[in-house]
Amino acid sequence: MLKRLVLIVAILVSCVGCDQAAKSVAKKYLSETQAVSLVGGSVRLQIAKNYGAFLSLGASLSQSTRTALLSAGVAAVLLAIFVYCLVVAPSNPFVVPSLAMIVGGGVSNLIDRLYYGGYVLDFLNVGIGPVRTGIFNVADMFIMAGVLLLVFGPMVLARRQASVGS
Repeated sequence: MLKRLVLIVAILVSCVGCDQAAKSVAKKYLSETQAVSLVGGSVRLQIAKNYGAFLSLGASLSQSTRTALLSAGVAAVLLAIFVYCLVVAPSNPFVVPSLAMIVGGGVSNLIDRLYYGGYVLDFLNVGIGPVRTGIFNVADMFIMAGVLLLVFGPMVLARRQASVGS
């Protein structure tokens, strides 16, 4: 369990540290009104205040409802996932690191909500021509990486074990 705790804390500190550092730089050098375009326009950097969740879902809810759902509710879910990671020893080696990445990204966005009075600081947008993502941040990338690892990690492990067994 101590080994698991060290892994979880290392991932949490890395996720939160990287995201908060990136947001600090973005806040200092980027604007809400003018995008910085890189890689031929494939990457755009511009500050956006996200009062909702993923893709601004829930941004139109009342402030008290948003606070209850996106601050208190998210904090409760993140705590539950953290405790699950500590208590349960899953046989799948991808579960704990992937959930820790999800919790790390969630904690960093929760820090924003509490520090900025209800919004998350987003600043990244990628795409080609008119096909673009929503605006997101580094914490969102950690969350998505955690989800992808959770979903596809077992498949990679199964393939690897199958190729070793043949």
